[in-house]
Amino acid sequence: MSIKTFLITLFFILNLSASERIVSLSPSITEIVFALEKGNEVVGTSSYSLYPKQAQNLPIIGGYENPHLEKILALSPTLVIGQSYSQNTLEKLKKFNVKTLVLDLKTIESIKKSISLVAKKLNSNNDNKLIQNINLAIQNAKKSTKPHSVMIVYGLREDLRNATYIAGHNIFFEDIILACGNTNAYTSTNMAQPVLSYENIIAINPDQIIILHSHATEGNVDVKKALKNWYTLPTNASKNGKISIVDEDYLHIPSHRIALTIKRLYSEMND
Repeated sequence: MSIKTFLITLFFILNLSASERIVSLSPSITEIVFALEKGNEVVGTSSYSLYPKQAQNLPIIGGYENPHLEKILALSPTLVIGQSYSQNTLEKLKKFNVKTLVLDLKTIESIKKSISLVAKKLNSNNDNKLIQNINLAIQNAKKSTKPHSVMIVYGLREDLRNATYIAGHNIFFEDIILACGNTNAYTSTNMAQPVLSYENIIAINPDQIIILHSHATEGNVDVKKALKNWYTLPTNASKNGKISIVDEDYLHIPSHRIALTIKRLYSEMND
């Protein structure tokens, strides 16, 4: 082997094994990278990247909707991973010759594909196990004995006169509702993020309402008062006593931990 060939081969091998300097632009991405056992390569994360605990010690580059370009560049990243809503930031980073990766984390299938995509990018072999856990969660969950319409609400508030955000179509929450044998109470064909008034909620009249509560962002909400206010709305859900609050920290996050979300919401819909 010539010296030139040897050096080229050595350079290729070193580049294959070289560690990345990863900046994650969302909590979901942070969780996925750590689950793929590449957390030691993460040098920066977005706000609310609370899991695993090691991620809490990393520099914050801003919120996942408004990351700071200067803070990202100051970390000298070799790879920045974001979602579609971070497209503008990712395009700016390309001008600085920073590698980027965009993930689609909307549906269960797209989450699984994204896990595999990141694993391939980072030379990790852990994606099969993570995806298998998601598949098993779906396979092992029981169907609802009494199929009904379900509304999943983002966030807990005491004042229902303000706009209420709910799970619409083409999102993993709807995937879970349908896989459980139920229907999404929101039936409009509008694909935008549904924002409802309390009159809209009454008109939709869901059989069950599940409210996703985050202590990290809604720590000052009076949970009992908020739930009482929901029960004042004349809906089938309130008549049947089927309004509940779930507050596990993983529910809002489309990462490999969606396997836990599937189990938790299946349980809620089968109570």
